[in-house]
Amino acid sequence: MSKNHLTGLLARAEKVNGPGVAPAAEQVPFDGPLVRVKDLVKNYASGTEILHILRGINFEVEQGCTVAVSGQSGSGKSTLLNIIGGLDRSDSGSVEVAGQKISELSESGLSSYRQRRIGFIFQFHYLLKDFTALENVMLPAYMMGMRKKDALEKARLLLGDMKLDDRLDHFPSRLSGGERQRVAVARALVNDPDIILADEPTGNLDSRNSAMVAEQLYAGAEKWGKTLIVVTHDETVACRAALRYTLENGLLGPGAGE
Repeated sequence: MSKNHLTGLLARAEKVNGPGVAPAAEQVPFDGPLVRVKDLVKNYASGTEILHILRGINFEVEQGCTVAVSGQSGSGKSTLLNIIGGLDRSDSGSVEVAGQKISELSESGLSSYRQRRIGFIFQFHYLLKDFTALENVMLPAYMMGMRKKDALEKARLLLGDMKLDDRLDHFPSRLSGGERQRVAVARALVNDPDIILADEPTGNLDSRNSAMVAEQLYAGAEKWGKTLIVVTHDETVACRAALRYTLENGLLGPGAGE
């Protein structure tokens, strides 16, 4: 999407709604495990073969907890994360978030769930190339109804947390790989989601930048009281989590140090 196109859409939204649209209501704290995964099964058809990716996954995550899931490539880590995030559906079993079974949501309900409750971080940053770091972070909040002034203020605060105060006006092409990924972390936090889902967030980075992104990711989750679920091959990311699991042969077991 070009900057002119998106700027036009935002201008029309402001004309209709006015510049002072109130931000979305805060989520009410939930009493009990924030995430409850029960007997989760997911299969994929590959030609005449059925691939059993998840074979009955069970685990719970308390609000504010940090969780790392490790496993070999193709073990189903991303599939598990996508189901929790409402990007994919299971064949059986359930995922409850704050007491709500997301498998029972309609497509529009899933869209609202992703917008309100989930902050995504992927291996690739997916920043808009024609927008600055500050604009990339503020846009999701502004498009969700936050006042432009407040969205910019929140974006500046989050980018400051990511040690990017001097990169606010830089476009993605002028940022390093680690800086781009830290912008993506800030963007995931800007709408105040309940849960941050991070899929191999350091997969494209060298060891130095991986350590820096991991530090800021966990620090951001702690500061803002977010539940963090990260799937990773990177020990510098996994070792910081309060709970660790390994996904192998479609089953979830204790990870290193558990």
